[in-house]
Amino acid sequence: MPGPPRATVVVKVIVLGAGVVGVTSAWYLAQDGHQVQVIDRQRDAALETSFANGGQISASHAEPWARPVMLSKLLRWLGREQAPLIFRPLLDAAQWEWALRFMFECLPGRFEANARELAGLALYSRQCLIDLRMNTAIQYDQIARGILQLCTDPKDFALLARHADTLRSSGIQREVRSAAQCLAIEPALRQSSLPLEGGIYAPLDESGDAHAFCVALRTLLEARQVEFLFNSEVVKLDCEADKVTGVQVRRNALSRSLAADAIVVALASHSNRLLAPAGIRLPVYPLKGYSVTLTLSAESAAKAPSVSLTDEAGKIVISRLGGRLRAAGTAELAGYDRDINVVRCAAIERRVKQFFPQLQFAGAPGLWAGLRPATPNNLPLIGRTRFKNLYLNTGHGTLGWTLACGSGRAIADIVGMRKPEVAYKFLGMA
Repeated sequence: MPGPPRATVVVKVIVLGAGVVGVTSAWYLAQDGHQVQVIDRQRDAALETSFANGGQISASHAEPWARPVMLSKLLRWLGREQAPLIFRPLLDAAQWEWALRFMFECLPGRFEANARELAGLALYSRQCLIDLRMNTAIQYDQIARGILQLCTDPKDFALLARHADTLRSSGIQREVRSAAQCLAIEPALRQSSLPLEGGIYAPLDESGDAHAFCVALRTLLEARQVEFLFNSEVVKLDCEADKVTGVQVRRNALSRSLAADAIVVALASHSNRLLAPAGIRLPVYPLKGYSVTLTLSAESAAKAPSVSLTDEAGKIVISRLGGRLRAAGTAELAGYDRDINVVRCAAIERRVKQFFPQLQFAGAPGLWAGLRPATPNNLPLIGRTRFKNLYLNTGHGTLGWTLACGSGRAIADIVGMRKPEVAYKFLGMA
């Protein structure tokens, strides 16, 4: 597991993007002694994809959406506005290409291979986060009580139980639990109006507020002289032969070019828009997701769940974040649209209240929609490009919070010309 920072050649590094992947990349680069500058178009860290995600660090559940059973489910979900995954056709070749590649990744054998890749990176990343927390005492409404995957359908339970057995050889700890055992793990479920068949418990997984984590880590980074340029839009890369010579940045209608020895692109779904003019096309497409944040009343705080939950049938996750419950899920392949669909948010809220009818909430729910940078096989793109000083750390899909620290540590290793400590198919490396 990660040890103390290793000696490396000190260079100036620009990190493009201040979401959870960008901020963690900056952290590990700064730990290695580099001069680091972070650029983001928002006014602070983690105000887009990382702002209101589901809160799970789900290392034991880091699996691709693309799997054989998904093809039949997609057919059943056609035309259903409340389906977990919706394809909204556009006149966009990139969308159709992504969809076709996703279906290919659903073929038998592909899921198993992709799941193995993700498992190693996810377990490594969880340990990196634990080490970071121990070394900094950073706080972000974290709870380390595991993740309980709930099944309300007996077929889902049987399938997940079989799958849990096959994963033990990969070092992933998943425990098959009966309905009664699920209630013992999370007593708040005793009032559920939904019938529980059983569940899969990952006791080593965690939850926490990714936005709070990023803001706290940004503060620590600024104390270490890392510079953040907010309200600054990255417009273009200036390229010559095999090198990026400058990053064009616009702020308040004024543009300037910034130079660095290395540039790390962590722009989530917008990475492709920046890189395509430079001749780099990534298999990354935005996968729109929703979340609902419910503030617990004073009376309900003691009755609310503290174990993070995954609802297998509804495809949503529920996490306790201090005095709030965050429920997130569903996915739409709908381009770069970030409008909030109140019907889908209402379905998420209704599902939460079915699990916890005894809880009372204060004020209106916080509704959010964000764009996850998804690859067809769910494997993030981390490593070198054909430009010798341009690196990628993007394409994490629904697992950005889970994989952020491991990805950040790995990209710092690669920039420092070291082999990362985790086995993964990093770009540009044999």
